[in-house]
Amino acid sequence: MSTTTVEPRTETTAAPEAPARKPIEHLSVICSKGSLDMAYPGLILANAARMTGIDATLFFTFWGLDVVTESKIDHLHVPTVGNPAMHMPTMLGGLPGMETLASTMMKKEMEKLDIPPVREMIEILSDSGAKLYACRMAMDMFKRTEKDLVPQVDGVLNAMDFFDVSAGAQVLFI
Repeated sequence: MSTTTVEPRTETTAAPEAPARKPIEHLSVICSKGSLDMAYPGLILANAARMTGIDATLFFTFWGLDVVTESKIDHLHVPTVGNPAMHMPTMLGGLPGMETLASTMMKKEMEKLDIPPVREMIEILSDSGAKLYACRMAMDMFKRTEKDLVPQVDGVLNAMDFFDVSAGAQVLFI
């Protein structure tokens, strides 16, 4: 049986210096979910980026398109069925009024933390210089036109165009 001894670190055996990290200059967030609880993470991260001088691009695709759709933006809700974070049986989550209750509770908690509603967050992001884009494929799939979107959306991009505007960015998928 062999034994290995570890020498204690001394001044002459200092840890190697970590390479210098480049600061993040651009954040691109792919927002793929349209529920209230999934709208906020991307919006809050993009807002934090803008507040620290980092460029921010948001790309709303699939159900995330609801976040920037005029008829849906003020009616996002917290899903209670099949949501493991709810810590309740699926059957209970499916009872009438449960989604409304969960959504109301979340909105009250967000308000206590002085976090603006989704529409206001979109306005803040746009005013701060963040770029907001809708996904062409999702627009076609859900039969939406640019008239259906909130005015803060800068345009509709396909996936390849999104990569062009996100060149060099840190990309997050939410």
